[in-house]
Amino acid sequence: MHRITDFIEKQSFGVCKAIGDRVGFSSSSVRLSFVYASFFTFGSPIVLYFALAFWRNVRHAMRQQRSTVWDL
Repeated sequence: MHRITDFIEKQSFGVCKAIGDRVGFSSSSVRLSFVYASFFTFGSPIVLYFALAFWRNVRHAMRQQRSTVWDL
């Protein structure tokens, strides 16, 4: 089961894992919180999830583009 969740997390955006690492919770509990919040609020956390995924990809692309401040 752990291999399956790792595969899904690598293929998806990785937002729940990043939030879990930053806050100190497991990624599965953050993922369940997103699912429960989506049911209770009729899907509005999905918009937040995609916004966080977009921001995470932008940050990752910027880090790959320039390694230091002096690389202009």
